[in-house]
Amino acid sequence: MPRIYIETYGCQMNVSDSALVLGLLRAQGYVRTDDPAEADVLLVNTCAVRDHAEQRVLGRMGVLKGFKRAGGVLGVVGCMAQRLGPALLEQVPQVDLVIGPDGYRGLPELIARARQGERAADVRFQPWEHYEDVPAAREAAGGGGGASAFVTVQRGCDYRCTFCIVPMTRGPERSRKLADVVREVEGLVARGTTEVTLLGQTVNSYHDGEHDFADLLRAVGGVAGMRRLRFTSPYPTDFSERVLAAMAQTPPVCEHVHLPVQSGSNRVLRRMLRRYTRERYLEVAAALRHAVPGIALTTDIIVGFPGETEQDFEETVSLVREVRFDDAYTFKYSLRDGTPAVKLKDRVPEAVAGERLERLIAVVRRVARAKNVALVGTTHEVLVEGKAKRGGLLQARTRGNKVALLDGPDEWIGTYRRVRLTGTTGSTFTSWPVAQELAVVG
Repeated sequence: MPRIYIETYGCQMNVSDSALVLGLLRAQGYVRTDDPAEADVLLVNTCAVRDHAEQRVLGRMGVLKGFKRAGGVLGVVGCMAQRLGPALLEQVPQVDLVIGPDGYRGLPELIARARQGERAADVRFQPWEHYEDVPAAREAAGGGGGASAFVTVQRGCDYRCTFCIVPMTRGPERSRKLADVVREVEGLVARGTTEVTLLGQTVNSYHDGEHDFADLLRAVGGVAGMRRLRFTSPYPTDFSERVLAAMAQTPPVCEHVHLPVQSGSNRVLRRMLRRYTRERYLEVAAALRHAVPGIALTTDIIVGFPGETEQDFEETVSLVREVRFDDAYTFKYSLRDGTPAVKLKDRVPEAVAGERLERLIAVVRRVARAKNVALVGTTHEVLVEGKAKRGGLLQARTRGNKVALLDGPDEWIGTYRRVRLTGTTGSTFTSWPVAQELAVVG
């Protein structure tokens, strides 16, 4: 049987798409391998959000081409493939095929053509494509399986933030029908999944023509056997009163929201074309905390955006202190060809952006550590996700998205336990089981 090797870079959406690719090729008789030297087809599922991600992929392609055997196929799929298109075939001569996120159904045909010596690219947008009939191979792709799974409910984005390449790589926003999402979740639960993460570029703007995100939360959260429901990434101003009420009234919805802010300066937010002010963002954060007491908030922040002054940066730092985020993903601005920000003047010098990033990270860590230290001694339900990277321990996660390490047998993986948080490094907790009788649910 032909063997496929796939590497995934970037967001949870790419992990979910890799599961689709594996599921589609499995139906054609392919089996997955973890060893590129064994593969007949090597694929890299790519990210285009930052230049660093693309450079990393190009470097990796230089390694993977050494594993390409006679008659084998090397392909690039995903957002970087969509952005560069046929130019990628010229840039890396060993690449045989390039396919964007809407073209995965064409993979078997392009692979067959590649084996005949034809190199091709397919980066057409398909606004109808949701891959409803493709059985995703989630566990093989690292996209869940077992107790947890990702479920894509929305593709593309209609928001045109000046820094963001996503509208150019993922196309216009479109949402799946609510009934189709519920049917998929019911199938997952029937196979033992108890935690689902709903995925979308601006997931809380979901609307299938009849139902909004509040309806979706209630419907998915109402599936018998669902224990935890998460979603990412939302847009701050799409948290309507209906959505807040659904979050508060749907027990499986977890007490964590990743709420990207990007900047704490109104001047920078305007240049980014974000559709809120600092004040409005603070109102949304307060509304979430009122609706879901104890909710953990995390965020994304960009420093060094064109025109950002020291005062703008200080406003971002003060926002971090005011909101008291549980964590933040922080980045230096990365210029992306094709985005409106390319035309903005007043570029921030690299050294200045790097120094601001270091200062911001220090503040984020101090705030997060203080919040986590306050949780030591409290008791939480955790889902045991797997083995920790070191120490022979297990890794588990609270409903508030806190990672806890605990000592226990491998049989606990996929089960829910009650633990007491006994210490913290500032980001990760140590813990001790306090109710070892909890077993697998579902």
